[in-house]
Amino acid sequence: MTTAIVGWSHLPFGKHAEDTVESLIVKAASAALEDAGIEASDVDEIFLGHFNAGFSAQDFTASLVLQADPALRFTRATRVENACATGSAAVHQGVRAIESRDARVVLVVGVEQMTTTPGPQIGQNLLKASYLPEDGDIPAGFAGVFGKIAESYFQKYGDQSDALARIAAKNHRNGVSNPLAQMRKDLGFDFCREESDKNPFVAGPLKRTDCSLVSDGAAALVLTDASTALGMKKAVAFRAHAHAQDFLPMSRRDILKFEGCSKAWGMALGDAGLALEDLSFVETHDCFTIAELIEYEAMGLTAEGQGARAILEGWTEPDGKLPVNPSGGLKAKGHPIGATGVSMHVLSAMQLTGQASGLQIPNAEIAGIFNMGGAAVANYVSILQALR
Repeated sequence: MTTAIVGWSHLPFGKHAEDTVESLIVKAASAALEDAGIEASDVDEIFLGHFNAGFSAQDFTASLVLQADPALRFTRATRVENACATGSAAVHQGVRAIESRDARVVLVVGVEQMTTTPGPQIGQNLLKASYLPEDGDIPAGFAGVFGKIAESYFQKYGDQSDALARIAAKNHRNGVSNPLAQMRKDLGFDFCREESDKNPFVAGPLKRTDCSLVSDGAAALVLTDASTALGMKKAVAFRAHAHAQDFLPMSRRDILKFEGCSKAWGMALGDAGLALEDLSFVETHDCFTIAELIEYEAMGLTAEGQGARAILEGWTEPDGKLPVNPSGGLKAKGHPIGATGVSMHVLSAMQLTGQASGLQIPNAEIAGIFNMGGAAVANYVSILQALR
């Protein structure tokens, strides 16, 4: 365990019409440094996770982090992007900088502002995370990509509408207690299960409640080496981290297996010397409910085609054998692309240090995080454990 999180911040996700990408970055970065008790002059390197893809007119955003404090001037700063896994990509770059001893203190910020973009353009921007030669004309944009996946899964394993509705209901129920979540409302199974004017079909068998929220937000972490972290007021160590990148075209792989997800989980658990049952909880990438369902299988919680058991039998509820998305996940929390992976690490660190208040999993000791870019293309897993 060479790297640890020693401070963090997390702005509420939702609509931030009064903000800009710059102001969101500055607020998150400043708050994380203050939380860690780290002076800006002590930061050796900065990584900014910002997908953008047209959401912001301001591109080339790495140096905006320097706006948080004049003492950050001349600090190495790099923008990192890997679709919806952009936040975790930035976090893992920070970890690698410390592991290589090229930096002692790293500031990681994830940000996105999506809600100021017109609806049709939002869909066009998100579709850029798919393989356009094959998927560029899919109706309903990126939701259409996962609608196709859901249709294929239903054809192979039967109608999973009950399981998807249970996942949506679970995550929205969890999100009620998350003050950082965009939607804090218990929608209930019946509402999520039935088509209605307020819950229409969006793509294939996916309804509105099966899709994550368009959101604005930012989150930030301060990372340092483990020996330095032991002298800090709090420290959450990376027991392992793994990244597996798969082919972009879905036609080149069995899209129902999320093999990159399985590979990343296998590498991370192996490096940590752990089994899945050793984890206290998991924060996983529920951009669509079908994604969480398949991720149950990919992480090894169930056999292929049996992911529904995990939700229908209560395994992934807060009091189940492996709680999944106690934060409410992307479904309730929102999904500002570049901030999502950083948010997962912040909320997991809060759990492991007993600071998750109403979300708290009792006696949480080890967290697993899975953040995904595209349709299981960029796959990042982190295993976290509190040092103090």
